[in-house]
Amino acid sequence: MNDQTYTSAQLMRWIWRDYLKKHTWIMMVAVFFMAIEGATLGALARLMEPMFDRVFIAGNESALKWVGIILVGIFVLRAIAGVAQKVLLTRVAQRTSADMRLDLLNRMMKQDGAFHQTHPPGFLIQRVQSDVNAVGDVWRAVITGAGRDFIGLMVLMGVAISIDPIWALLACVGVPLMVLPAAAAQRFVRRRSREARDLGAGLATRLDEVFHGIVQVKLNAQEQYQARQYSDMTDTFIKTEVRAAFGNSAIPGLIDIMSGLGFMAVILYGGSEIISGEKTIGQFMTFFTALGFAFSPLRRLGAISGLWQVAAAALERIRELMDAPLRLSEPVDPQSPPQGTPDIVLDKVTLAYGDSKVLDDLSLTAKAGQTTALVGASGAGKSTVFNLLTRLIDPSAGQVTLGGVATTDMALSDLRGLFSVVTQEALLFDETLRANIVLDREDISDDDLQKVLQAAHVADFLPQLEHGLDTRVGPRGSALSGGQRQRVVIARALLRDTPVLLLDEATSALDAKSEQVVQDALDRLSKGRTTLVIAHRLSTIINADKIVVMDRGRVTDEGTHEELLARGGIYANLYKLQFQDGKSVSERGGKRATRRDARPDGPQGPNLLQRLGQALFG
Repeated sequence: MNDQTYTSAQLMRWIWRDYLKKHTWIMMVAVFFMAIEGATLGALARLMEPMFDRVFIAGNESALKWVGIILVGIFVLRAIAGVAQKVLLTRVAQRTSADMRLDLLNRMMKQDGAFHQTHPPGFLIQRVQSDVNAVGDVWRAVITGAGRDFIGLMVLMGVAISIDPIWALLACVGVPLMVLPAAAAQRFVRRRSREARDLGAGLATRLDEVFHGIVQVKLNAQEQYQARQYSDMTDTFIKTEVRAAFGNSAIPGLIDIMSGLGFMAVILYGGSEIISGEKTIGQFMTFFTALGFAFSPLRRLGAISGLWQVAAAALERIRELMDAPLRLSEPVDPQSPPQGTPDIVLDKVTLAYGDSKVLDDLSLTAKAGQTTALVGASGAGKSTVFNLLTRLIDPSAGQVTLGGVATTDMALSDLRGLFSVVTQEALLFDETLRANIVLDREDISDDDLQKVLQAAHVADFLPQLEHGLDTRVGPRGSALSGGQRQRVVIARALLRDTPVLLLDEATSALDAKSEQVVQDALDRLSKGRTTLVIAHRLSTIINADKIVVMDRGRVTDEGTHEELLARGGIYANLYKLQFQDGKSVSERGGKRATRRDARPDGPQGPNLLQRLGQALFG
């Protein structure tokens, strides 16, 4: 993330231009009611003079009634104006926060995979939720303060000046003494608030990691360790928040000192004038009432200056994310996607993160309608190829084409509409089963949906669910088994009916029984499509049309299973490792099978893995 610092003026202009300007009329009405509410304080202060001079001192009983009536009227008007402006400003603040959250979410979803690798989910959740909420709360206070309290303060100062300009000037005698300390306090609050926001994001990230990895935490007896880590981070966060609170409360404290000096100066100077008869008791009470009423909005305005620094720290972080460059740009004049089943070509593709090359001058071709398998050790760049095809990232050099059209020349929605992806991590949303299959499509008929449910074997377990397709699957699909989740993802892919299929170890995490069912569904899904498979278990890709061997971001060999075995090299070595001493160790509980059982021409016929491979790739 960039570390640019934004001035308060820049942040205010951004908020006004992008979020508040559309609510101008509502804010104008709210300001009108704020003006009424603020003016009532001046009216109450002004009422003190006739109440003391005409009623209490002169003893005019007829004036007592209208003073009382006016007093009630002022409070009724103040109540109506206060309710109206609070409702209007709450609506503006909530709508502004909602718009900001949505804009931030949309911006984050447009970022590439590299961005999300360096910005963990907890960090982004903190920005979208906590920071925006903080801005909304403070923004409502700032608008209210800038409106009601500022107007009220101006009206009350006008009343004070009308009584005696010298008294009003003496009341402000302490202002010069607080200018520099207040400015220093504001800078301090902003720095501490920024630190607190970063620490809050760290806490959210830690919680996200703990809850998502709760099984590993329990199995490795890490509960106490994780609790200590979180406790240490929380202690640092508390210290930073306390320091920010100190700076924030220092500003109203300075105003208290300033007000005390002003009151003392007025009493010393004005008291002698009252004793000498130059001023009346009513004038003095009006002045002091105005000054007393002004004390509260002045303190709130002082506190708001600190609150604004808190909001500014959150806004800086939000603006940094909004301004983070989008590495995946849409083409200005996008080309139409290829028709039919496309060839896939990577031509001299290089991808580097800093000085580390993930892909190094990689070239490979996957022919239309055929199955191409990618094999190699972890870190060879297989998954990166999938990310390039779907433009989760873009290459540093070289070109990726589908059916002769470069991926960068197609609109992202058109490009990704060509792919169905099934991985070992079957991600589902905490929605109904139906919603997870159809996603947001509204053009799916019941007949089409039923066919997909049958083909993906979702219909096999559907009767077991209490509400059928309307059953919620839980967070990340936790209410379903691993095999059921995979079948749901396959049903989603079948419904997409795309010309290209990407399979990333789609059955590696399943038991043998679930694997059989899922492989059968994958068999139906792969027919008639250009299929790319990432495989670690070579027994599942023996019958692939072409096997591409990758090592350190390069293609080191390619061919059929028999051709690669005959040539020796990395593939032959990997095959021997998986079928050592004439035996094959299954990844499903240590079941062993002879090498000839793994071969399609073995005398005992194909084993389970081979049969599944034939079903998928035959």
